[in-house]
This record gives sequence, structure tokens and C-alpha cells, in this order.
Amino acid sequence: MKKFFSIILMGCALSLFTAKAQLSVSKPAGNGMVLQQKSEAAMWGNAARDAAVTITPSWNGRSIRCRADKNGRWRTTIKTPAGSYKSYMIKIRSGDRTVTIDDVLVGEVWLASGQSNMEMPMRGFYNCPVENANEFFASAPATERIRMFTVPKKQSYVPLDECEGEWKGAESSTIPDMSATAYFFALKLNSVLNIPIGIVCCPYGGAKVESWMPRELLGNYPDIDLTKEGIDKIKREYLRPMVMYNAMLHPLVGYTIKGFIWYQGCSNVSTSETYKERFEKMVSEWRREWGDTGDKLPFYTVEIAPYRYKDPSEAGNAALLREAQHEAAKEVPNCGIVITNDLVATYEEDNIHPSRKQPVGNRLAYLALHRDYGFKMVACYSPTAAKCTRGNGSDELAIEFDNAENGMNRWREIEGLEVAGSEGVFYPVTFAYYGWKPKVLRIRSEFVPDPCEVRYGWGDFRPGNLKSVEGLPVTPFDIKVK
Repeated sequence: MKKFFSIILMGCALSLFTAKAQLSVSKPAGNGMVLQQKSEAAMWGNAARDAAVTITPSWNGRSIRCRADKNGRWRTTIKTPAGSYKSYMIKIRSGDRTVTIDDVLVGEVWLASGQSNMEMPMRGFYNCPVENANEFFASAPATERIRMFTVPKKQSYVPLDECEGEWKGAESSTIPDMSATAYFFALKLNSVLNIPIGIVCCPYGGAKVESWMPRELLGNYPDIDLTKEGIDKIKREYLRPMVMYNAMLHPLVGYTIKGFIWYQGCSNVSTSETYKERFEKMVSEWRREWGDTGDKLPFYTVEIAPYRYKDPSEAGNAALLREAQHEAAKEVPNCGIVITNDLVATYEEDNIHPSRKQPVGNRLAYLALHRDYGFKMVACYSPTAAKCTRGNGSDELAIEFDNAENGMNRWREIEGLEVAGSEGVFYPVTFAYYGWKPKVLRIRSEFVPDPCEVRYGWGDFRPGNLKSVEGLPVTPFDIKVK
């Protein structure tokens, strides 16, 4: 009998220990986190099977209760206040076990993903600097203004529920390792909104759009082998499908955010014909997984930068990939795109990681400020060529632009603008002017007496300098005379 009661007591002690050991909060939640303001912010974690879990935020002291399922997973939402720089605390209890999350801020939260140009940290890559980065390393601490949670690069054949990482506030010791594009995006938003900006960052250098899609979607494409053997055959691990989604994005699904920013595409240059449809499917799936049934979560993307591709399967196809990116941005609801054609120097033609990341981050922020935060005076749309007609004379063309109500920044020394005659040989434009009609640029080339086609920034590496008066670059185009 004594032995029997000893076994019972040991069992009770083991159960109590298990309940204590099991209580946890899944990342990205954790110390220093930023929660989306004025929302029902999602939190989840682990506890004992069927255990009651109580969450109490310090901003109102009201407890929210939920129960773990048979697998010990719990999930709930907590109502957040308006954003501010006030630091809060959240306590999670289950049984006699308590987990405390300290230094919680409430503000605006965005998820950043893509490939290496989103991954590129403020300290740069080897031989690839970020312009003026040292200026920001030497800036005053802004740990209450900008915080970033970076998911370590990882792959998995199956979807994971947990990820590593921790929230870090912006200061001289942490800024060097933050995504440069995401940091500048957050910096601009914070300077205008004056509330904390949180970035959940999960890029993977070299990743294809297929890398960020789940098995359920990729299984519809006959060109993709999703067996372990098929994936392992892809020697360049960064080109593997699905595995970044499984390991890095899936654990984040549902963390309450304002929207997405995305910088990817270089690894899909050789498959531009499939990019548009797969990008659209990816965005739709991400929104579905976040419970966004009305396309309310904005998705802002960046076109690939000019770069001289050397692989025969890629060379000459970058313009087509950019075209696919722009077509997708038009088709996807609540989507916007940033132009980068003007943000490279000639010496960067062999550098796929151009240094000017602050303008990229700023332009993403312009989209958000204009479309999501009500700052309609902030220009965010680049001029796009709507049509091209004959001008005054057989050697002149008239290009009509959308999003150029106030005209362009120049009519002399235009770079990247070319015309061709019926033989299809392109020459630089040597003369341009604006007539009385707004949004129309009239052009000529002394080398083309009877032009019938005009293009701008069209090629792997064909930088340009034509912008709207507001400073937003013209979208690359190739258009025939109507």
C-alpha cells in the first residue's frame, strides 16, 4: 500500500512538472515585442493538454482565458490600445506556472520577406555596402521607435510551428544586423506616424517565389518535384521550393500585422513566364492563412534592380521578369510596387545587391503612408507609359503617362530612353520636351527618322533618370506606336 501511494504521488508530481514545463509562448511573441495597435492581436503557445490558460496585459488588467487543445496548443487574441511609447507587460498563467513578457510596445507591425535584397543587413554583404550605413550606426538609440524580429535562415520539408529569433530595438549595436530595406521602411514610418514600428523579418537570400509557397499550392505544378529526393537534387539550396515557407513563414502565420513588404524576383528571372501567376497565388495564400478574406492586408513589392545577368538561361530576361512583377501588382488586390531603375550606379552592373537601400525603404513607406495611413499628399505612384502616338512630324513620338499630372523632372540628358524604327535597332533619345498638354512627353532621335517603338529602362541593366516632379521614377516599358 505504501508503495502504491508512492507511485501515485510520483505520478502527480510528474504531471505537475509536465504542466509547468509545457507552458510557453510561441515566437514572434516574446520580450520586447511590438503588437499591432487597436487590433485583436493573436498570441499562442503550449501548455498541458486541456489546461486553462489566462493572459493578462498590463494596459488594462483584464484577463483573457482560453484552453489548450488535446495537443497542448493554445491560441487567443488580446485587444490592444492605441500605439504609444509606453512599455507594457503581459502575464500568462496556467496552473501554478507563469510566463511574463516584458517591455511590450504597441504600434504598427509589418512582415518583411523575399530574398537577399531584403535580407541584406545594414552592415552590407562582402564588397556590397549599404550607402551611408555608418551614419545610422552613429545615431541615437531608438529602441522604443523601431524594433525588428529576424527569423534565422532555415529549411524544412514539413511545416514547423516554432521558430527562433528575438526582438531587438534599433541602436548602434543592433542596427548593423537589421535588414536595411526593412529598417529604412520602419524609420520613415516612425518619423511620420510617431509610434513604434515593429518588423517581423523572414527573408532568405536567393529564394524563389516557389520557396515561399506551401505544398498544397506547389503540388499543382508538374515542373516541381516535392519529394525529399527531388528537393535534395537542387544543389543550390536557396533555390529549393517550399522549404523556406515551412521553416520560416509557417511559424509566423497569424501574428497580427498591418501588411507585407516583399523584395524578391532575381532567382525567377529565367522563369518570368510563370512568375505572375505564382506570385498571385502566393499572396492569396498568405492572406488566407492570416484570415484576411477581404484583401485588407496590403502587399507592397519591389521590382528587381538592374543587373547584368551572366547565366545564359537568365541573360536578357530581366525586363520580362519586371514586366511580370508589374502585371502582378496590377492584378493582385491591394498591392503596390516600387521602382528601382534609378537607384543603381554604372559600376554596380555586376552587383546584384545595389547599395541604395534607403530610397527603396522610403518608397515602400510612401505606399503605406498614402494608402494605409491617410497621407494623401505623399506621392507613391510612379509614372507609367499609357500609350505612344505620332507627334508633330514623322520623326517625333508623343508618350502619354499616367501618374504624371505635374510633369517630369527633366527633358534634357534623359538616360535609359530609346527609340527604334522598323528595323528594330534602338538608339538613345536625343531630344525631348513637354508641350502644353500635361502628362505628354514628346521625343525624337537624330538617328531614327521614322520611329515606331520606344522603350525605357528595358533590359537586364538599363538604368534611367526620368522621374515625376515628385521624384518617383518612371516605370520601365516597351511600347509600340499606335
